[in-house]
Amino acid sequence: MARIDDISDYLIAPDPSAPRLTRAVTGTDQNGQPIHLRVVEERPLTIYLNAQEIVTAMTIGDYPEYLALGFLRNQGMLRKDEVIKGVDYDEELDVVVVRTNGQTTYEDKLKKKTRTSGCAVGTVFGDMMDGLEGIALPPTQVKTSDLYALAAKINRTPSLYLEAGAIHGTILCQGDHPLVYMEDVGRHNAVDKIAGWMLSEGVSPDDKILYTTGRLTSEMVIKTAMMGLPVLASRSGFTAWGVEIANQIGLTLIGRMKGQRFVCLAGESRLIRDADPTQVADEPRKVGRKGGA
Repeated sequence: MARIDDISDYLIAPDPSAPRLTRAVTGTDQNGQPIHLRVVEERPLTIYLNAQEIVTAMTIGDYPEYLALGFLRNQGMLRKDEVIKGVDYDEELDVVVVRTNGQTTYEDKLKKKTRTSGCAVGTVFGDMMDGLEGIALPPTQVKTSDLYALAAKINRTPSLYLEAGAIHGTILCQGDHPLVYMEDVGRHNAVDKIAGWMLSEGVSPDDKILYTTGRLTSEMVIKTAMMGLPVLASRSGFTAWGVEIANQIGLTLIGRMKGQRFVCLAGESRLIRDADPTQVADEPRKVGRKGGA
């Protein structure tokens, strides 16, 4: 599929040429011939909340301040009314310190960790369902024509995934416009970067869509809901718990978005079917998988 050169729709777009995100390596191919390629870097980033160390995450290293803010917000460690005094990043130590007006303690929450299904081993602290009780997501409707347009734009955008692979992308969208495109070795990190950007810029979630290249797991559904976003879409498939939680909280969950096809397993009422799927460029179905991609 041809790439697009115009990324003017994006407020933040991937930068696959950034030298710090990949490393040149040499190997051999299936015929024993030398091959040179770039592979994605992984580096640890330790996140502090005031004086307390919270977690060390493996990340590609871009937008560390957004990652720290979004992680803490999605873990419920930063309340909506929290006053953030500063976010300090030390590149030499690979440490981010988020400072608030008051001291916060989360010893009990830190004692309980859940290793999630996220790539690069995601971690959720405390009860995974904390913060979802009583949540009310906006009733924003979404046009299927916008979903098709977004998928076409996003899949053709120059990205680290297309350059080196081994990475996930998550994109904040509005209507048929992709706004912020974040990538990381774990899709949970990419989502947290977007959450951090939204928190930092004071962006409303009401009319936004979250698109991800990864699986629609319970963790992805919970993070999306914690951000107040009403719609989560993906090229990939679902987990049963992810679907169950989405139905419980009223989140619209759309997966297997490839070419003309998609599947909505929760929140169907938000969809406005204004596009004729037969007029959309299709992608070939994978052999051996029932029901399409």
